[in-house]
Amino acid sequence: MREPFFSDKKILVIDQSEKKQNDRTWCFWEKQTGLFEPVVHHRWERIHFFSDEFSSALHLAPYQYKMIRGIDFYSYVKTESAKHPNIEWRTEKIKAITNNHNKAIVETETAIFTSEYVFNSILFKEISGAKKAKYLLLQHFKGFSIQTKEPCFDDSIATFMDFRISQQYGTAFMYVLPTSSTTALIEYTLFTEKLLQKEAYETVLREYISSGLSVPDYEIVHEEFGVIPMTNKRFPLQDGRIVYMGVAGGQVKASSGYAFQFIQKRTEQIIQSMLTKGNPFTRRSFADRKCQLYDSVLLNVLSKNKMKGDKIFTRIFQHNPPERILQFLDNESSLYNDMQIMRSVPSNIFLPAAFYELIRSI
Repeated sequence: MREPFFSDKKILVIDQSEKKQNDRTWCFWEKQTGLFEPVVHHRWERIHFFSDEFSSALHLAPYQYKMIRGIDFYSYVKTESAKHPNIEWRTEKIKAITNNHNKAIVETETAIFTSEYVFNSILFKEISGAKKAKYLLLQHFKGFSIQTKEPCFDDSIATFMDFRISQQYGTAFMYVLPTSSTTALIEYTLFTEKLLQKEAYETVLREYISSGLSVPDYEIVHEEFGVIPMTNKRFPLQDGRIVYMGVAGGQVKASSGYAFQFIQKRTEQIIQSMLTKGNPFTRRSFADRKCQLYDSVLLNVLSKNKMKGDKIFTRIFQHNPPERILQFLDNESSLYNDMQIMRSVPSNIFLPAAFYELIRSI
């Protein structure tokens, strides 16, 4: 943590959870040693991509695919913040956050706090508003962390996407993230408008583990479930003295559901703004707006069922090197590389969608 930013300010962190449970897992890719390197649980330099039309083992260099467990992240952040006496944690449910002239007001169930700025990651309302979402898919996933009696996994390679499962509900694939020869997180992920019944996730997972992975005997040691909105809604970066982050600030990439690294980039922008301008207010860059357009195009195609998601990702992985794909998904690719990605998919489907979304965004 940066002393010039934090040392002379009282920082109050409010969360309704004590963050003592391993309630989620974050996976992301990066080139260098990151801020949370001390709590990276596992990393992979190679990934599998599987579909009915194309399969390959891909080398990610110069990237690594990394996993962080929620409990390790929470513990690390709390340990680091405890080194700074001006940071206080409170476990309370927040009822409302509002502006009052040049201050922000946080109302909890027991108290009211006034602050110069509030950094908010709570999505209080459903995804709606002045810039309404034309498209809204849900990325929902159910994961089993399993332990096997005999060695079953190669923990040097992860399965990034395995589309060789039923696509009856919509775009669906499996992650397989082995952390040793006998342990792995297997996650069933879908991009659809509606959630499934609990039993449906578990049925597909168990069938995939036993048949797809040929693992007959295992113990489920941990389960997780999550829902991430994939939408082209334009979330505000700030409102008065309230600065938005996470889902509430639009840091979930609409076309992939990845958020962890986008949140870190957003945090870095806020800190740099505080150091250079004395306030946390930022603007979206041209690259951000460009990639929002790309995301809208994909959501257009998926939402209107113009092309199946497994076919789209197959085309992209079949015709592009991993580094180009990861740069594109990170919103960091050049226009030339963007064009190479776009050439991978059918122009008669994507060009009309792109033209429609471009006109709509003006």
